[in-house]
Amino acid sequence: MELEILRIMTEPYIKNYIHDGIATIEFFHPKSNSFPTSQLNALIDTFKTLGEDSNVKVIILKSAGEKVFCAGASFDELLTIDDFDTGKKFFMGFANLILAMRDCPKFIIGQIEGKVVGGGVGLTAACDYTLALNNASIKLSELSIGIGPFVIEPAITRKIGINAFSELTLNPKEWVLAHWCKEAGLYNDVFETREELIESCEAFAQQLSQYSPAAMHHLKSIFWENAQNWNDIMPQRAAMSGELVLSEFTKSTLQKFKSK
Repeated sequence: MELEILRIMTEPYIKNYIHDGIATIEFFHPKSNSFPTSQLNALIDTFKTLGEDSNVKVIILKSAGEKVFCAGASFDELLTIDDFDTGKKFFMGFANLILAMRDCPKFIIGQIEGKVVGGGVGLTAACDYTLALNNASIKLSELSIGIGPFVIEPAITRKIGINAFSELTLNPKEWVLAHWCKEAGLYNDVFETREELIESCEAFAQQLSQYSPAAMHHLKSIFWENAQNWNDIMPQRAAMSGELVLSEFTKSTLQKFKSK
């Protein structure tokens, strides 16, 4: 049994279960819960499936482990990019995930535990309501490797505004504490213990599950009504990153990270 648990916890997964109208999605990757393209596509498919399931009233999104909620896009996959088309496709991964979360007709509650980096911040911002543990510090590290958080910017700015986004992205090596995130609007509440976080998340989801699905769907469409042009914006942003990832600066910086 112990060997089986160890095997499971070294293999990436995305799983979900439904109970009393609440769907819980849990994702895991052994490298700090980062997302290769295959994982992103699986999560996108999961949101689409649950969004169409009449048994689901609300969705909770969480990751496995306690130290890192999500480290963003897969660093290993990033290192393999050697042409523009591949680069653009790679950076469209989180774009398509954010769009899938926007289009999902069910409210998505983020249960954030551990540090959040890069694309993980975009994933967090795309949740409709977010509850976090006090260890859920965030960092937008993209500028430090020669690119930028272009694709995830719309989702983040929608929650915290352009000034707070600028503060994050222009300080790519600095961690920002969870309580700053609450004040900025990224988190709706922050808890001191894991037990409080889990209980509050479950209680909030249970409360939402009692309401009219149609009413919640209409409310969500209102919450996201200013994001309908993102289908045009996202490919342009992915192209920016797809071009920059091929630059000498970025390749050199990535190689330094790889050799550490």
